[in-house]
Amino acid sequence: MDLQALIAHMETGEQDAVLAALLGFNREVRMRGRGCGAEGHLGELLVGFLNRDLQPSCLLACLETVRILSRDKRCVDPFISRSAMSTLARYAGIATAQTAADSQPGEGKRKCLCSLVGCAVAAELQLMKGVAERLKHCRDPTWSFEVRFFDLRLCFLLTALRVDVRAQLAQELHGISLLGNQLDAALGLCWPDPLETARVGLVGVPLEEMPPLSRQQTELAMEILKILFNVTFDTNRRKVDEEEAAEYRHLGAILRHCLMSQADGEERTEEFHSHTVNLLGNLPLPCLDVLLMPKVQQGSIEYMGVNMDAVKVLLDFMEKRLDRGHKLKETLLPSLNLLTESARIHRETRKFLRSKVLPPLRDVKNRPEVGNTLRNKIVRLMTHIDTDVKDCAAEFLFVLCKESVSRFIKYTGYGNAAGLLAARGLLRGGRDSGIYSEDEDSETEEYREAKAHINPITGVVEEEQPNPMEGMSEEQKEYEAMKLVSMFNKLSRGNLIQPMQLSMDGTMREMTPEDLKNLSHNPLLQSEERRDADSDEEDQ
Repeated sequence: MDLQALIAHMETGEQDAVLAALLGFNREVRMRGRGCGAEGHLGELLVGFLNRDLQPSCLLACLETVRILSRDKRCVDPFISRSAMSTLARYAGIATAQTAADSQPGEGKRKCLCSLVGCAVAAELQLMKGVAERLKHCRDPTWSFEVRFFDLRLCFLLTALRVDVRAQLAQELHGISLLGNQLDAALGLCWPDPLETARVGLVGVPLEEMPPLSRQQTELAMEILKILFNVTFDTNRRKVDEEEAAEYRHLGAILRHCLMSQADGEERTEEFHSHTVNLLGNLPLPCLDVLLMPKVQQGSIEYMGVNMDAVKVLLDFMEKRLDRGHKLKETLLPSLNLLTESARIHRETRKFLRSKVLPPLRDVKNRPEVGNTLRNKIVRLMTHIDTDVKDCAAEFLFVLCKESVSRFIKYTGYGNAAGLLAARGLLRGGRDSGIYSEDEDSETEEYREAKAHINPITGVVEEEQPNPMEGMSEEQKEYEAMKLVSMFNKLSRGNLIQPMQLSMDGTMREMTPEDLKNLSHNPLLQSEERRDADSDEEDQ
């Protein structure tokens, strides 16, 4: 369909001719699979046409054309004016003067807005209020899956693109409760106990025997999880009051159900669990105890009388992402951080994780980073090129060791542990300021026998190496030591290295020229420096 011919038909205003022209235009664009190249004038005509009393078929064709044009940045301007957005919001059934009973939105009417919600007019028109009003009717069977899905997609885009809208949904519109109810309805939940969920009609059925969620349930649930992530992005960084904490604990119980549920296929299940883990990481830390709330039942993983099913799923999820090794910062850190904070605040979780990750040490012949145990894999991350990854891995193991330096070194080796210890000012040993319960650090017979021979730097028993100073006199030993200091001094003067030393508080500090001068007062060092200076003159 020629663009100018389409515009000519639009200008005549005859609906049958316009319908035929729009259908041809839309079909041609779909077949080409690329932008339409249309100018803004067509958009202006479409907006004007939408304000007329149109036949349903002509209306849908107009809306499809709007959706096509709104994806092209060259054509979007006519649709982001206040009047155009008001018209589109009215057709979508989310104009603030409307309620859910006032309109019957279709899928096509929702898609038009999804490319436009980032503009300021969307916030000015209070579109979020209209969406939230209809979300309250999530259990109404008259709404189709498509309408519910695009309501949620629109909500996600509004909260992702507009910080002000995100705050409005969270506070003014009680977004946590509203979206929690959405998630409850999408999953078809019932509540045998205040913080324990089950699926309607499947109360008492073991989790492993539950059927997977349908594709539609999973699609809706993931969209809700993404919106909640936007809304709760900074929640774990602030204190919440008692009422908010109750909302988050209720939400946490639903998230536990998500974590324990399967979707339609392994790939979809992992995606579903990934969104769940991301959101769990935003919840206030004290509210994570809901993961341990359900009663221990037959087939449950019990530890210290507590149900550890959810923690085990999180641990397995984390290890799967670790084994994959792809984009670890994005894929691994959410679950690893979540496990770290859960272990820090809940004693039973920490002890369970320690039993799985840092069991009593028996292998004293292989370095901590060598092997295929979960401990080996995480220790390897402690020297990862990405600082965030290595810091997070070290923090996880440090927390499992109750922030005890000696225990941390025992399981990782001083060389691997040095980065975290230096950052914390713990290179002299001791314990960080975390509050942990007392428990025994049980040593295996193998470790006890080898303990005296373990190299603390590498964390393993090594073959005895010949002593390079054997047979030297004390004067020779001192000479070699000062020769090494002289080399460091020379490299420092040339700004090739920055010598450091351990301060009294356990942190590393730069050695000042005065420190190096004090070292250089040794007569052996001075003679060595003179020799270096003579050598430099000869080279020149």
